[in-house]
Amino acid sequence: MKFVVMKKFCLSLSLILVLVACENKTEDVALDFPTTFETSGGTRTATYEEAIDFYLKLAKEFPEINIQTIGKTDSDRPLHLVTYNLDGDFNFNKINKEKTVLFINNGIHPGESDGVDATMLLFRDLASGKIPSPKKTVVVTIPIYNIGGALNRNSTSRANQNGPESYGFRGNALNYDLNRDFIKTDTENARTFAQIFHLVKPDVFIDNHVSNGADYQYTLTHLFTQHNKLGGELGPYLHETFMPALVDSLAADNWEITPYVNVFNKPPEVGFSQFLDHPRYSTGYTTLWNTLGMMVETHMLKPYKKRVEGTYGLMKKMIALSEIQGDKIKELRSRSNVGFLEREYYPIHWQVDSTETTKITFKGFQADTILSEVTGFERLKFNREKPISKEVTYYDYFKATDSIKIPEAYIIKKQWKEVIDLLTINGIKLKAFEKDTLKNVESYTIDSFKTASRPYEGHYLHYDTKVSSALESIAFEAGDILVPTHQEGIRYLLETLEPAAVDSFFNWNFFDTILQQKEGFSPYVFEDTALAMLQNDSVLRQEFESKKQHDTEFSENWYAQLDWLFKRSELYEKAHNQYPVYRVLENRD
Repeated sequence: MKFVVMKKFCLSLSLILVLVACENKTEDVALDFPTTFETSGGTRTATYEEAIDFYLKLAKEFPEINIQTIGKTDSDRPLHLVTYNLDGDFNFNKINKEKTVLFINNGIHPGESDGVDATMLLFRDLASGKIPSPKKTVVVTIPIYNIGGALNRNSTSRANQNGPESYGFRGNALNYDLNRDFIKTDTENARTFAQIFHLVKPDVFIDNHVSNGADYQYTLTHLFTQHNKLGGELGPYLHETFMPALVDSLAADNWEITPYVNVFNKPPEVGFSQFLDHPRYSTGYTTLWNTLGMMVETHMLKPYKKRVEGTYGLMKKMIALSEIQGDKIKELRSRSNVGFLEREYYPIHWQVDSTETTKITFKGFQADTILSEVTGFERLKFNREKPISKEVTYYDYFKATDSIKIPEAYIIKKQWKEVIDLLTINGIKLKAFEKDTLKNVESYTIDSFKTASRPYEGHYLHYDTKVSSALESIAFEAGDILVPTHQEGIRYLLETLEPAAVDSFFNWNFFDTILQQKEGFSPYVFEDTALAMLQNDSVLRQEFESKKQHDTEFSENWYAQLDWLFKRSELYEKAHNQYPVYRVLENRD
């Protein structure tokens, strides 16, 4: 009996020694691979060089971590992709078939550096065993996406932010905001991101940010891609299962989180709507391939240390959720991919659906309206000495307000090389006509549009675009491009090639040359032609007289009248406002 007791004691002692040894090993790893955030006591963020050097050292020490350079950026430095896989296998063709892929993007706005530091801690702690290693999930990250902005370091450009001591700048090396560039792709960064995204093919995507539209009690807010717009079976799953599971798991660790507070200079208690992530944004872009997308938005007024710790905790929970829900997510993504191929119509415009809302308990601070000592006008002031908890209306349902019928294919004239290049970068399957070909197609004419009066990310963005269509038989040349819609990138095609879509290539000025009329008329010559037109066409004459009768401005403008007739004559150039992308409604080739 004594022998048995002694044996049990020895086994217990051995287990204790093993546990102590493991704990010591984990502590040793933390000492061997400290981060700038830790050595500064949570007041500093890693520089670009420090971050990359850190991952290089981790990859050298741990076979579960791989770091590689991919592509270029506007800073002339390549992007890095860091991968954690417990199996030590970094072949994404194999990984995508066997595991769930969680993709973390950091430093798109380098002043919002919380994710940079939190992800460094995350990868080290995964490799060292400090936190459980996922067996069915592979974690990949771009350590710092906006390298040019990260190198442009300062301590003043984040006017309302509470730390770190210094940080990068929002604009990249060419002063682009990269979180507006995922469709127009003006930057080398965005081109390389597309390359990485289609290599990794993530199931879940996180983009780490920092934001402040009001003052409130939360450190963490979440900005998931809008679930109605995501659509299919994934939308309800994200809204009703995945998002609540994340919120509950964070609450279990005393991390409260609320939806992104989409307000500006007003108290959140009045209610607010979900942010609609158009394809120009990272999560709007990733949604086009049915990836579950989320932006983490920490509250910039909270201490930096707490924000990084909150981001770290959230990413841990996302890994745990991916482990549990990964198979379900991959199944729903696959079904959504097939589902969109079977649709007849696709929505291109959305607006808040005020008939369906969600009530949330919001923890804020009392907001008062007082007289400004600076301007003399009323100003908003939050009182942190008076926390409040109030039920507010959250407008998190959107409805489609316009849609298009999905064509069998698009045809793009071969001269529009920039558009064709972007389709290729994004993995779109296309083929060139081998010979001149006559095709029955639907063609668009741009009827009207509005244009922003101020530059926006290097463009004067069009909006509220209206088109008219006609069925025509068009002679296409050898080399013109046929793009079938029945492929994985169908949503990307519809969002970019339909001119009325919010972030279409047309609205981003890719086709602006068609909007300028190249040939005109001299009134003293065309007057005789116009008279002959009216004399020979009674229907045209009736329409002309009716317009003069009912449109005062038109009736008082002789040149507008001649121009109206010119645009209805055979002399008017066909290229003006003719959209050079054609829709194949039924492809029998």
